[in-house]
Amino acid sequence: MTTDVPYDSPERLRKFLVLVDDSPECEVAIYYASRRAQHTGGLVTLLYVVPPAEFQHWAGVGDVMRDEGREQAQDVLLDVAKEVRDVSGHMPELVIREGKPREEIQELIIEDRDISIVVLATSTDKNGPGPIISAIASGGFRTDMGVSPVPLTIVPGNLSREQINAIT
Repeated sequence: MTTDVPYDSPERLRKFLVLVDDSPECEVAIYYASRRAQHTGGLVTLLYVVPPAEFQHWAGVGDVMRDEGREQAQDVLLDVAKEVRDVSGHMPELVIREGKPREEIQELIIEDRDISIVVLATSTDKNGPGPIISAIASGGFRTDMGVSPVPLTIVPGNLSREQINAIT
């Protein structure tokens, strides 16, 4: 959904974009975004990025790998969508893309001007905040198509639901 409503307009639909993956901190980002959407009348957009099929020797094998990745993405998103609906009160948007997460987040922001905030949670691992946050922090989101930049909310990956409830 793309709209021509200015970014600072109160009529703009606020969407919270969350990258869904298999990391433990992803659940924290999803819950945080769901709570924020609940309290602001916004919606959650869940993005699952399927890595490109690297096995290209036989086209049929690459197609099967791609189809399996999309099926897995769909299953994961449908499970997560139930929780988002229970917390926020609204069914989230589900988006499946193939590519690199940072690039696909950026492309979705360019395509959907209703995305107001990207929500990511830091890794609980001692090796840093995580690859996506590191990549975004070093290069940001480049929006050369006249689209205003979108804020990034970084949530500590070790927050409990009770802690999130207290701050949202």
